[in-house]
Amino acid sequence: MRQDCALRRATLSFCAVGLRRFVRTLRSWKRFSVAVRRAACQPIASVLSQILTEAIKHLAEMDRYVQLIIPRGGHALIEAVVSAARMPVIKHSHGLCIVYVDREANLDMAVEIVVNAKTQRPGVCNAIETVLVHAEVATPFLQKLAPPLAGEKVQLRADDAAFTQLSSLQYAPLQRASEADWSTEFLGLVLAVGVVDSALHAIEHIERFGSHHSDCIVTRNARTAERFLREVDSATVYWNASTRFTDGGEFGFGAEIGISTDRLHARGPMALEELTSYKYVIRGDGQIRT
Repeated sequence: MRQDCALRRATLSFCAVGLRRFVRTLRSWKRFSVAVRRAACQPIASVLSQILTEAIKHLAEMDRYVQLIIPRGGHALIEAVVSAARMPVIKHSHGLCIVYVDREANLDMAVEIVVNAKTQRPGVCNAIETVLVHAEVATPFLQKLAPPLAGEKVQLRADDAAFTQLSSLQYAPLQRASEADWSTEFLGLVLAVGVVDSALHAIEHIERFGSHHSDCIVTRNARTAERFLREVDSATVYWNASTRFTDGGEFGFGAEIGISTDRLHARGPMALEELTSYKYVIRGDGQIRT
């Protein structure tokens, strides 16, 4: 976990549970960290990256003390928590984000969005892993897209139609996409490229291969855009904007604890409100129910 992320989550936890509980938790964590470090004689981050499944299972069964778990880590960690948890779990799952470039897109805008969403920070969950382009504009779009991606040394994994176009442009590094590439979160300078016949086919691809995190359509056609926004069942959907905006800070939350790809109770960037609950308080004067 990055240091800035740890600080923001600690701050949100403090705001959510109050000073006394936060200090108690902090002391427990400090003692645990010291004990593990002494036992292992190696950095705490290295030790914690090898947490045993049994330890995770024990925590996930402590529903008397723990009301919610938001696991942050790899797929194996999240699955271990979900399978063992007796309390609600909100998954900050993988981010397989996709941009669809429509036949009525402003191609210069589309290039800028794709390059930003792929290369600004390729290792984060709101970076894109796939770009789909309508067949009618595939040639001019890829001609515009290839130079800036090549300048960033992005490896492209292309379907047959895109491979033919990119090969004619002598793009490198380039290889044919495998079936697994469409469902892979590369977390690096690798991008899958596909050509589709319609917005509907793009939506179907996103439903099949996406992770319901953040997806985008680039188009001038408002009707097509609204259909995409309505039918793509992702936590965050964009029209003519980079998926890199899926972030609690960018959404005005100040910070975030994670980005939920679940449907309930929280979805998308989660901040203080998602870490709190509510109760009903009734003040009466002897009323009874009849």
